[in-house]
Amino acid sequence: MSAGRPPISAALITLDAIRTLDAALASVAFCDEIVVLDSGSSDGTPSRARAAGARVEHRDWTGFRDQKNAVAALCRHDWILSIDADEAVGPALAREIEALFAHGEPGEAGWSMPRLTRYLGREIRTAGWYPDRAVRLYDRRRGRWVGGRVHERVEVDGPVGRLVGDLHHDPYATLGHHLEKMNRYTTLAAETLHARGKAVGWSDFVLRPPLAFVKQYVIRRGFTQGVPGFVVAASTAMSVFLKYAKAWDLRRRNVPPDPAAAADRSPST
Repeated sequence: MSAGRPPISAALITLDAIRTLDAALASVAFCDEIVVLDSGSSDGTPSRARAAGARVEHRDWTGFRDQKNAVAALCRHDWILSIDADEAVGPALAREIEALFAHGEPGEAGWSMPRLTRYLGREIRTAGWYPDRAVRLYDRRRGRWVGGRVHERVEVDGPVGRLVGDLHHDPYATLGHHLEKMNRYTTLAAETLHARGKAVGWSDFVLRPPLAFVKQYVIRRGFTQGVPGFVVAASTAMSVFLKYAKAWDLRRRNVPPDPAAAADRSPST
């Protein structure tokens, strides 16, 4: 931390994050405090976070948006740097943030940063996965997490600046891990579509998945990333198919809408 500059709190939510936790916590060591909100890890995540100097609290899981607003509220300082447990602030981004605060609080209410994902041994810089900009540094007095159960984001009252350094992202240990996450997230997305009364038709099955593939692989140049780029595009198409197939199945079985899904006001994708 640097004396004299406005303090920054690093905020993370965790659940069984031991694989990537050390890198995440080490990358925010320049912050004035690190607060971790865990939702019931069984792999030693809380004790590892405490050993790294973080303050660890517990909160039962109620969704990404709620957890991230809750951990921000636990922080001592108003400027929040929010990262996921499978992310790490790159050295260039850390220096950029420190320089930004060197002469006092910036006028902007929040700052977006590019996120660079490493997947199947390769940094994916096309296929729609980069720059994947999002506001992660924000003044909690003028900002908050909004959105639904999957697509949460920071919304601020005021201007948003743009940082250049990368936030590194390591979301999947293996391809199988990716498929497990895909299954969970497409279920949530399908429940939201079902709660909104979406009637799934043949066009959703026949047109949407291949169009998603073409968009990722051709238009967004996933083909430049070799096999990982192809897998990115194919898995995107699969996600689209599963989301609509699951929504169709929920409607077919006359499953009552999930209350949490019914309350989801995130944009439909």
